[in-house]
Amino acid sequence: MTVELGSAGFRNTTERLRLHDWLLGLGQATEVIDTFPAANGDFHFIVDDRADTHIASADGRFYLGHFPDGRPRAEHEGWVLAVTGTARTPGYKIVFAPDTPARLVARTVSKVLATTERL
Repeated sequence: MTVELGSAGFRNTTERLRLHDWLLGLGQATEVIDTFPAANGDFHFIVDDRADTHIASADGRFYLGHFPDGRPRAEHEGWVLAVTGTARTPGYKIVFAPDTPARLVARTVSKVLATTERL
């Protein structure tokens, strides 16, 4: 029996073993807030007494909450994005840990906002 060593197991090269530079660190919450259209009246911003930020669409179907110290009575929730469904289609909720980079949350929010259509 002959085993070809080139195809046995995993092969790595020096290039494949190099470390990657992953997006880490909280960043600034303003990176997320800046994804919302300026002064168009479609969104309401509220900062509460805990310094948590709440952003909701005027129609009430979109919600984004930022909880820098974690959401009260919830585990590992720093950002909560929710879109309410309709009678025929369920909505969804995306939760990010408090230490999720703001740039990643901002990209997700901008993608969700890009999918909306005015009726």
